[in-house]
Amino acid sequence: MAGTVLSRFIILAPKPRFHFPFSFSKQRYFCSSSDQPTTKKTFNTKVNFSLPSDSEQDEDDYETTKTIPKTKLPPPYDPFDKKPAIEESDDPKNLQEIFHKMRTEGLTNNAVKMFDALSKDGLTHEALELFSQIKDKGHMPDVVAHTAVVEAYMNAGQSKEGVKVFLRMLACGVAPNAYTYSVLIKGLAGDARLDDTQKYLMEMMAKGMRPNAGIYTAVFEAFVREKKVEEGKEFLEQMKKKGFVADEKAVREVLNSKRDPVFRGVMDILFGK
Repeated sequence: MAGTVLSRFIILAPKPRFHFPFSFSKQRYFCSSSDQPTTKKTFNTKVNFSLPSDSEQDEDDYETTKTIPKTKLPPPYDPFDKKPAIEESDDPKNLQEIFHKMRTEGLTNNAVKMFDALSKDGLTHEALELFSQIKDKGHMPDVVAHTAVVEAYMNAGQSKEGVKVFLRMLACGVAPNAYTYSVLIKGLAGDARLDDTQKYLMEMMAKGMRPNAGIYTAVFEAFVREKKVEEGKEFLEQMKKKGFVADEKAVREVLNSKRDPVFRGVMDILFGK
């Protein structure tokens, strides 16, 4: 797979229009609220990364094509490679810069990150499906575009806006994958939004997706930080009823650099140690 080269990517976004919200006082998301499933309409839905003006109105026939220079497809999965597929931004809170890079450089890096994460979680089918959509259909899957924006907001500590984009994603009929849920849940846990964190983790499991150690460890870290260890244990019992089993070795690897109180608290919740 690593030797395959695409001549171009045509980035598609969910209908009818896609905006990255550079002006945060006026947020626009992926689908028009007036777009109902019962109304059969045809849209040209290429990604628009331009900054909307206050007077600008949505247009059903809007179209713009983003062409990306030749680039390699996501590399083959290497289980021994500990280096991240794509380096994170130097300043994850600088959304202006992050969205600008998406607009000018496209979403190829985001697709590589998703492919790499799905592969390392053992979700080979999902990873190959993502790969084939890019290779065979010649366009960026909608889940990549939405997840990229959710992840940008979560990394910037703006989980409220990240959830808005996630909900808009669902309204557009775009199915989140395990990587989408991972960035959503970790972001909510980082903001100590425990109710939402539990809700989306259970939703993920209900869809047959297995949370990896990084996801559930982040959740129980949040319980420890908020001094809600007993609530964390109660939530663990709910997860166990869905077939959840924690991997102690994997949890220890995730917590390797954590301070003692967090380490002890998470281990107490998950393993009674």
